[in-house]
Amino acid sequence: MPDAPPVLLVHGFASSFERNWREPGWVDILREEGREVIGVDLPGHGDAPKPSDPAAYTELDVAVEASLPDRPVDAVGFSLGGWVVLRLASRFPERFARIVVGGVGENLFRDEDPEPLARAVETGEAPEGAPEPARAFAQFGRAPGNDRTALAAVLRGTSERLDPVALARVTCPVLVVLGDRDFAGPPQPLVDALPDARLVEIRGLDHFATPKDVRFLDATLEFLSRPPGG
Repeated sequence: MPDAPPVLLVHGFASSFERNWREPGWVDILREEGREVIGVDLPGHGDAPKPSDPAAYTELDVAVEASLPDRPVDAVGFSLGGWVVLRLASRFPERFARIVVGGVGENLFRDEDPEPLARAVETGEAPEGAPEPARAFAQFGRAPGNDRTALAAVLRGTSERLDPVALARVTCPVLVVLGDRDFAGPPQPLVDALPDARLVEIRGLDHFATPKDVRFLDATLEFLSRPPGG
């Protein structure tokens, strides 16, 4: 597809462009489809700087904005990456042709205290009986290459929620992909807040398995193969 827009890939929390997109095969498949891939590591992740001050992470979308070309892009964001992409598209809707977000739903509107998750990441441990995200985030914080202090600062610095007023400014078509076992759901409040959105729900899929699930990839490829607005 020589005239197709580049595809921006934005990873989830405690991951990286390499782990979220290259290792599961997304990058190779998109390039085989003739698409230029724009990969970023969010601040605090991968090869990006990892400051320990939460104030350094209040505008993650600014770091992604710097990687955008002069023409509109297609974008795929998972979890934290979905939040970043939608926030950026609400500020600069003209820079996006199509957007796919996975692992996000009603959670984007919830006003939740980030401290329990931040402490789990920071200490590498979750209290007995802690919810699934806290247990998983504690484990992710211990993954090779991760800086637990920086990741905890990311959670503390990115606690701002999106709201329907901001999302109403996202004018391009958006595909929301969410597993029916994902704690980020339900998806409908997010779908309803976007002017042009469609939903793919994946049965039996939880949050953390989403990037490696071929059904997420297939839904994305099908959506991005359509003409913008098609």
